[in-house]
Amino acid sequence: MDFTKTTEQASNYNHLEKMTVIELLTHINSEDKTVPFAVEKVIPAIEKLVQVIVQQMKNGGRLFYIGSGTSGRLGILDASECPPTFGVPHNLVIGIIAGGDTAIRKAVEFAEDSITQCWKDLKSHNINNNDIVIGIAASGTTPYVVNGLKKCNENNILTGCITCNVGSPLAKIAKYPIEVVVGPEFVTGSSRMKAGTAQKLILNMISTGVMIQLGKIKGNKMVDMQLTNNKLVIRGTKILMEELNISEEKAIELLIKHKNVRTAIQNYTNGNR
Repeated sequence: MDFTKTTEQASNYNHLEKMTVIELLTHINSEDKTVPFAVEKVIPAIEKLVQVIVQQMKNGGRLFYIGSGTSGRLGILDASECPPTFGVPHNLVIGIIAGGDTAIRKAVEFAEDSITQCWKDLKSHNINNNDIVIGIAASGTTPYVVNGLKKCNENNILTGCITCNVGSPLAKIAKYPIEVVVGPEFVTGSSRMKAGTAQKLILNMISTGVMIQLGKIKGNKMVDMQLTNNKLVIRGTKILMEELNISEEKAIELLIKHKNVRTAIQNYTNGNR
């Protein structure tokens, strides 16, 4: 490779096995503190990607995350949290991992090395020109992800990426690259650490920014969240009490009737009480 792979450079620390527990934890924490500053530097790139995702979704498109290992799992995590948080369909944000669902829990040998499987996985979702695909790979070299984006480009599907090396093959292929450089990991090469944290932060920013732009938040409240457990029902009740200045009993009554916080607010405001 003709670029510096900082994700593989030697740790700033040595003889980890000789450190006490407090020393280990303190040094890990010191490294972790640098991650938000690395993310801050790439906010302009994140902004560009969020804007294009919003536009694609307004045109009926979907967002796909593709990755392997930790990167793939983080994409699936972010995608899976969008429906309950923002009340969107399960097929609006889709996470795909090399090796399929089995790889969510257990590593699938050599799955990330396939140069053809990613496109097959995307095609199984009937991917089209309205969609956008974000490749997630700390190294920026994962064949599954790199070749997946290549096929997307060939088929005029918009692409973005999140990687932790500058000038990687993945960043060169993606139309909207995000290159967040976090430097060497505490354990050399263990990109589930700082690199994974950076990816998680950026994924949070992307999905939350997109959903707010699409009108899925009112004020600062999750008014479209799915009321799938007691915690969320209680949260919805409190939102209605504060928003409408009503009693807890009335808020519960509205939730039972309308089964959605936003709908309850709209109906109550319009006189349907």
